[in-house]
Amino acid sequence: MIDYKGASIKELFFQKIEEEATDHHLIQNEFSPSEEEMLKNIFLKPFAAVTNTYQFAHSVDLELNVLYKLSQEINKNQEIGGTYEGIISHLRTSSRHPNIKEGELFIIRFTDIFINNETIDGFGVFKIEKKDPFIETPDWTKEPTLLFKEGIGEKKLDKACLILFDQDPFTILAYDNNNSEAVYWKNDFINLDFKKDHVNNTNHFLELTKSYITDQMPEEFEVSKTDQIDLLNKSIKYFKEAEEFDKGEFELSVFGQEEEAIKSFRNFDREYQDEMDLDLDDNFKIAVQSVKKQARIFKSVLKLDKNFHVYIHGDRELIERGTDSDGRKYYKIYYENEA
Repeated sequence: MIDYKGASIKELFFQKIEEEATDHHLIQNEFSPSEEEMLKNIFLKPFAAVTNTYQFAHSVDLELNVLYKLSQEINKNQEIGGTYEGIISHLRTSSRHPNIKEGELFIIRFTDIFINNETIDGFGVFKIEKKDPFIETPDWTKEPTLLFKEGIGEKKLDKACLILFDQDPFTILAYDNNNSEAVYWKNDFINLDFKKDHVNNTNHFLELTKSYITDQMPEEFEVSKTDQIDLLNKSIKYFKEAEEFDKGEFELSVFGQEEEAIKSFRNFDREYQDEMDLDLDDNFKIAVQSVKKQARIFKSVLKLDKNFHVYIHGDRELIERGTDSDGRKYYKIYYENEA
């Protein structure tokens, strides 16, 4: 989702979050090149694979969203030094559930994060709840000893959000690596909602299409598994080849001149958006990274009992389904070359 290679770290705040409040903290704003590279790999690299974008929300008034107001201050003052106490206080208020773990909190201000063909400044809030075990090898100038320790490494963070200072509403990338807990991180601490942009338009429309073809279509039409796979392949092919999404063009590309199928798809589209509280555009720029991620779940595999898996990637006309005189089902596959 982001390119962090050219980003810089301008300010880092660290404090341990314990049941009893503590004033012990660290603020650092100078790093060697190797230190900065390590920090970016730990705190920014996970966001390279995140494809959903969010924005701040509030059920009554956005101005009542605490983290949003603190983000505005950081953007205005270009520092986190005056706001970290507010962030910690808000985190404590948002995480009173008994199942919520203690941890270590990092607040880091970045510049020059590349996203959507532009470089943007921002900051991240990261909570580490689980540490990685590691072995510190001996210092051979002293008596050799192996030290067994725990620390923070380049693994997926427990809880994180990256607030990017593009035009208000700010873009937020966020995740919670432990969804079984109370959902305080996204709902209470950040308080976010999907952002209305081309990234989420791409994600949601692909999800909508997959749901229609695999779940709804068999209820309305006589459609074989091979036909479903063919439609899924056509759908993802359109998104891979087009730069701009056009809804009418997409429908013709996938369903051809089948007017009943297009009418059914449009009805499902309206119901899906109403149910999911979405408002998708009919035309938008396609988010390439989102298509790559969604393509992994657009299954093109035909499973036949426990004997065969047939991968269907191309021409639907080269595979035929039938039943022999003994009532056994079969598929006939035409091909030119055998690898």
